[in-house]
Amino acid sequence: MARNLLKNPAGEEQMEFWELTENGGSQWQVEEMPGDCGYDFGDNGVTKYFSTSFELCLKRQVVDLVAEGYTPDDLDAQPAVSVEDWYSGRTDCGCTYQLTVCLLDENEEILQEFKPESVTMDPDCDDCSWKQVNHTFSDYGPGLRFISFEHGGQDTKYWDGWFGVRVTRSSVIVEA
Repeated sequence: MARNLLKNPAGEEQMEFWELTENGGSQWQVEEMPGDCGYDFGDNGVTKYFSTSFELCLKRQVVDLVAEGYTPDDLDAQPAVSVEDWYSGRTDCGCTYQLTVCLLDENEEILQEFKPESVTMDPDCDDCSWKQVNHTFSDYGPGLRFISFEHGGQDTKYWDGWFGVRVTRSSVIVEA
């Protein structure tokens, strides 16, 4: 049953299934790889990405694990939960990237959280090509019922348009 529980992880269905928790600037947009001043992804199966703007853009999915077919007993056994995300900048404008993933109980209270420090990329001194971030949750206690996955960012020059961080191929997998 190990499968990606996020729907539309690479923008093939535009913004479908994503809750836009912050939609600033010129708002979220889906673009074709590699995009203006962009980088190749390295996997021909990934053809699109989500692009952010000059004010904060965040999007989120909350996965209902019981609705996805997991039993409370399966989940109370604390299976490993693996999350992955890919992000990149542009060759002409800096950007920031952030990610927050929370394991939630039946009341959507946090059991465990993964929130790495936000990343700032400057094309003048950083490699802004596609980077992977991943994390595996374990030993989080019984009660897991939902997973919240939220990511995004913005550009650092406040340019009108879509010069902010790009994200794609996000995944949440329960190893049950």
